[in-house]
Amino acid sequence: MSTRQETGTDGETEAPDSIPEGIKETEGTKETEGTKGTGALKPTLVFLLRSLSRPRVAVRARTRRLRAAHPGAARALSVTVTVLAALLVVAALVLPGSMDGLTDPSQYVRIPAEAVIGAAVLIALPRRPRMALAAVSGVALAAMTVLNLLDIGFNQYLGRGFNVVLDWSLFADAESYLEDSIGPTTTLVAVAGLIVVVLLLFVVLALSVVRLGNLLARNSGLATRGTLAAGVVWITCSSLGLQLSGVPLAADSTANALKDQAHRLSATLRDEADFRKVAKVDAFGNTPGSQLVPDLRGKDMIFTFIESYGRSAVEDPIMAPGVDATLDARTKALAKAGFHAKSGWLTSATYGGSSWLGHSTTMSGLWISNQQRYRTVMASDHLSLTDAFKKTGDFDTVGVMPGVVKGWPEQNWYGLDKVYNAFQLGYKGPKFSWSTMPDQYTLQQFQDRVHSKKPADGKSRMSFLILTSSHTPWAPIPKMVPWDRLGDGSVFDSIEKAGNPSSYTLTDDTHSKQEYGKSVQYTVTALTQWLERYGTENTVLVFLGDHQPNAHVSGNHASRDVPVSIVAKDPKLLDRIGSWNWTDGLRPAHDAPVWKMSAFRDRFLTAFGSTPHPKKN
Repeated sequence: MSTRQETGTDGETEAPDSIPEGIKETEGTKETEGTKGTGALKPTLVFLLRSLSRPRVAVRARTRRLRAAHPGAARALSVTVTVLAALLVVAALVLPGSMDGLTDPSQYVRIPAEAVIGAAVLIALPRRPRMALAAVSGVALAAMTVLNLLDIGFNQYLGRGFNVVLDWSLFADAESYLEDSIGPTTTLVAVAGLIVVVLLLFVVLALSVVRLGNLLARNSGLATRGTLAAGVVWITCSSLGLQLSGVPLAADSTANALKDQAHRLSATLRDEADFRKVAKVDAFGNTPGSQLVPDLRGKDMIFTFIESYGRSAVEDPIMAPGVDATLDARTKALAKAGFHAKSGWLTSATYGGSSWLGHSTTMSGLWISNQQRYRTVMASDHLSLTDAFKKTGDFDTVGVMPGVVKGWPEQNWYGLDKVYNAFQLGYKGPKFSWSTMPDQYTLQQFQDRVHSKKPADGKSRMSFLILTSSHTPWAPIPKMVPWDRLGDGSVFDSIEKAGNPSSYTLTDDTHSKQEYGKSVQYTVTALTQWLERYGTENTVLVFLGDHQPNAHVSGNHASRDVPVSIVAKDPKLLDRIGSWNWTDGLRPAHDAPVWKMSAFRDRFLTAFGSTPHPKKN
């Protein structure tokens, strides 16, 4: 057995390229101490170990020959790999926390405190502990990089950071959204590619930190002086607040990101326990049905959410001209048909997505801003606004949910006697990206299957509708067709084919704004035309947005406000909300009152005669 030792690239002695110490070739079946009973296996074991070691020996030998034959190229390659490793590690350590920062060069020329501390520790350690710590640190840095990128993505699309406790379930929704937007094949390729990139990031960062650790150990004197100098520079820059293009030169981004994640985790665990107590307190929890919404008895009550209908649609310079013109025109058309409207603003509990949080916040009177709160409420007996109508005993309750394509157990909490999902509305036309069917078709089906039919036993009806045509990515979007030509939806085939592909908005913010505005105009037009066409003296329509569109449309600093309108023919009914100081018409004024979305339930119940009977924890 050879006992020759090789000198590795870091100048330290490496283990010999041979089988492990203590396993020696023996003659026959001779047994040695500690191996009795295994003599027959030893020749096989030796053969296997030698077979496994030969490729490694051959590779190293070939590498040495290449280095000897091309010393200049080998040195240049080694330097290049080291520089790339250093740049990758530094980039991961100073990774900006926003989408805009990712393309800002000044963000990447900062001095990371974590690198200075890490270098000092690696220099001081012996080889084996150093290698182990370097590998673990590289993996940890890769994990933090992934979490930072998730934070950036969540802030861009949902207006909040990634929650390591609650948000994993949203990836399935994201995958479904991609399948609907770009197709299952492209989605599969994209997801597979993303997984490969993440795995490579872990491997490459671990190898990079190990390589840099070896470099520091090989040049410990110079590395020690350089680390001390870097530490002094960092302290100086931090103390004096030195900046480059408004960006601090002294950075501790990764440490701060880790601290933020720890605080977020702690806050989430505390919030779960606290919210359970809050959800048990209900101002109308013990109100008997006879004392709920007495002023709406005999009315045809409709609650409608418009997907992504946010304040930006009404006020952004690109979207507002078209949307405002539509709101004003539809206000006049409704007035001509005898309807009157008042509008205000609600601050949504969500942004950019997770529409169910907006729906449940409005209906529950609780601030449901994350998935854990949503699950807690759905499993409780906290009174929903829709269930209040059912509790009276005077209303049939129906839901029309074109976005529901699987089981929806939330039906029980909402108090809906019947729910029509995407498969029960008879649609035979094309999907429009994520939206399963155009809102005009949904409204006509609501008319044919629900609204045109009188409830049994002389009851009134409360309906709950979710309209989806203004869902991201806003391409292609449907167009209005004559109501009597809707049929089974096949009429939309040519409209969908002539529309823009989803890539038209996914890759261009201006296109996103333009098409988003058109989608809101379409849905508002469809809803108000339906009301003109089929509304009666008893119809009361409440419609609102569930949340603002994502930052590609609303911008990085948009509010979370959404418009809300109440429309009815009965002027006495609207007089009951006169104290709200809402704006006349479908377009709320810029300075119209703004409430938290969670305030709507109790204000609505109170305005229409409900008597509070609190239920306490």
